[in-house]
Amino acid sequence: MTVDELLAEARSALTRLTPQEAAAVRDEGGLLVDIRYAALRDRDGLIPGALVVERNELEWRLDPASPHRAPEASGHDLRVVVICDEGYASSLAALSLHRLGLHRATDLIGGFQAWRSAGLPVEG
Repeated sequence: MTVDELLAEARSALTRLTPQEAAAVRDEGGLLVDIRYAALRDRDGLIPGALVVERNELEWRLDPASPHRAPEASGHDLRVVVICDEGYASSLAALSLHRLGLHRATDLIGGFQAWRSAGLPVEG
């Protein structure tokens, strides 16, 4: 399997969201999770209200059964939108969350760059 095939398989299991749809999920109490590494967050800023969890910690911080979970990881029914820089790594990460039972997890089409290009709020 190639990485492109892996990505296509992941995306076939997700209902991916536009920036506007992701903003609506946040406004309705869902959780936006920014998995970009620190240099990108420092360079481009943050989405207000998003939980920052670096990719290598994602499963431990979002699994409701993990002793290392973030307080926001309230249950398997939580709506989670994973955000990376351009919308590639987030698809693979969202599929990993599905495998942990977070069946409403998905990702943002185009990632943080699409969010910013859509004129949605950014801090910093």
